[in-house]
Amino acid sequence: MSVIIAPSLLSANFADLRGDIEMLNDSEADWLHVDVMDGVFVPNISFGFPIMETLKKISYKPLDVHLMIVDPDRYISRFKEAGANILNVHYEACTHLHRTVQQIKKEGMKAAVTLNPHTPISLLEDIIGDVDMVLLMSVNPGFAAQKYIENTYNKVSQLKELILRKNAACLIEVDGGVNLQNGKKLKELGADALVAGNSIFATDDPKDTIAQFKAL
Repeated sequence: MSVIIAPSLLSANFADLRGDIEMLNDSEADWLHVDVMDGVFVPNISFGFPIMETLKKISYKPLDVHLMIVDPDRYISRFKEAGANILNVHYEACTHLHRTVQQIKKEGMKAAVTLNPHTPISLLEDIIGDVDMVLLMSVNPGFAAQKYIENTYNKVSQLKELILRKNAACLIEVDGGVNLQNGKKLKELGADALVAGNSIFATDDPKDTIAQFKAL
């Protein structure tokens, strides 16, 4: 089964966003990864609701929305309205994670939980059966084009073991510094979805690069 590829919009050409979206529409990409940052949870600010609403009008791909914000519960229904199909919330930002996951599902979205590089897999023990996906950050969140953290391989293996042990139906997604080389190993270890930004958009032929990712 081929890996799910979610190109990260953070690395797209903002001067020709429509052009890049149309390219992705015509590619083998599965999802469009949208990073939402508030300048508080991470030291950067990115896309808000107006951009998302525009994306939903021109993108044929499901929107995989990654919230790097404080108090995500306040905006869950609003992100559904803006077009999110999958909503990723950080473990580190949610005081009542079960409640947040339930609210996401109630709105009709897939519920995903994101872990920062320093956050151990063991903390998911009591919720792994309730989530549709876990997103493992393989860089510290906030900026594109960072170097991949090698320990992510171990975390993918640990997460896969937890999923199998708990008999959970949960996907594994990896985001940060992912390229064709480490992407192959991540898939072999159990990753189901790969977020790739610079390693797609900075190439001469992004569509061909996406096809190479799909062939891993």
